[in-house]
Amino acid sequence: MSRMLGLFTFAALSGTLFIAAGPADATHSWNGYHWSRVSNPITIALGNNLSANWTPYLTTAASDWSITSGACNNPQNPIRCTVVAGGSSGRKCRPSAGRVEVCNGTYGNNGWLGIAQIWINGVHITQGTVKVNDTYFNTPQYNTPAWHSFVMDQEVGHEFGLAHQDENFNNADLLDACGRGSCMDYSADPSNNTTPNQHDYDELVIIYNHADAAAVVANAPVTSGQDLDEDTAGPNAWGNPVHFENGRADVYERDLGSGNKVLTRVIWAQ
Repeated sequence: MSRMLGLFTFAALSGTLFIAAGPADATHSWNGYHWSRVSNPITIALGNNLSANWTPYLTTAASDWSITSGACNNPQNPIRCTVVAGGSSGRKCRPSAGRVEVCNGTYGNNGWLGIAQIWINGVHITQGTVKVNDTYFNTPQYNTPAWHSFVMDQEVGHEFGLAHQDENFNNADLLDACGRGSCMDYSADPSNNTTPNQHDYDELVIIYNHADAAAVVANAPVTSGQDLDEDTAGPNAWGNPVHFENGRADVYERDLGSGNKVLTRVIWAQ
């Protein structure tokens, strides 16, 4: 079982101001990466570049991550998602500044089910992409509603700055008080891991438990994926491995210069 500690970033380093302490039991921040904003909630646009069979899963993921009411959720959840028309086309799934593009395609027998990429400047996310690989999702093993929901919700969750609750496919699910597993918890049987659970919402409250200074938001760099000419669906474009899951790289970092980087998080087929 692998846990990543949620990281707070001091104002002197990130230009942010802390408001209050949040829940203390969620520990799977992705290095403190977050979208800059002056207050909560923040609305993140998810560009729908998906085929018809995938669109309902994106719609559901957007709803899942925006929940603020009900048992074992968190009314302070800072994330709101809206699904908008896609701004990309083709297998490269080019990013668009200030939003997340979501794509599917037959990316080949390259080993991955899904990848989430975030472009960052410092700790601030400036744009992102999600790709799901139909080469595997068209096979009987993965062509199920549970696997589609598990991977889509997980990859979208990474776009907000979440890592995984757990990276062992074969241990017991990490349940919240309502008995829900989490899409951020690896599972060989994801039937109870198709949505976020309370631990995920609590972690988002921790990650976004500060207000970015207005100047930080106003001066956020406008990045573009157009400088990545190669196909970013393959590891040759992902940069250097910076995190390993069971001995296999699952997070890569590519330095674009001037404080800008693109990070790629991979969920491998089992």
